[in-house]
Amino acid sequence: MHPDRTSTTRFPVAVDAALRAAGWQPGRWDIKQAEYWADTLRGHVSPAGHEHSVFPAAVEAWAEFGGLHITPSGPGRQIAPAALHFEPLHGLHLARTLGDLGRALGSEVCPLGEESETQALLAIDAEGRVYSLDHSGDWYLGDTIDQALSALLTGVQPTRLTVG
Repeated sequence: MHPDRTSTTRFPVAVDAALRAAGWQPGRWDIKQAEYWADTLRGHVSPAGHEHSVFPAAVEAWAEFGGLHITPSGPGRQIAPAALHFEPLHGLHLARTLGDLGRALGSEVCPLGEESETQALLAIDAEGRVYSLDHSGDWYLGDTIDQALSALLTGVQPTRLTVG
């Protein structure tokens, strides 16, 4: 392997390859699409009156990764790697669920997209930490979007959130 192969990217090689195959490249920034999603989420109120929180960490993640269908390129380390669709409107009707998680975490939480095969919702909090919510529980994926992408695309077992 060329010695510069991993030093020129912020992601592990397999993650970088999956992102590039999906159409991502360093400097990708579609703020117009991100603002559309922000306006759509802000404008949605559930029948029970629940609203979405929208904050800079979410908008920045959407601007860089929004719209991508990302497919992992190899076997997982601990679990099967996840195929992802970065489309926050997958969480449009989950304002209450995200609000409840945010209260438990002491932060605001906003949708990022979903794990394509399981329909687990990907979410980000105002500090940039990333989570996955599915039928079996809520999972912590990393302190940053980069850590979460690396965990999801390489099959690292996430940590279950516990109430305590």
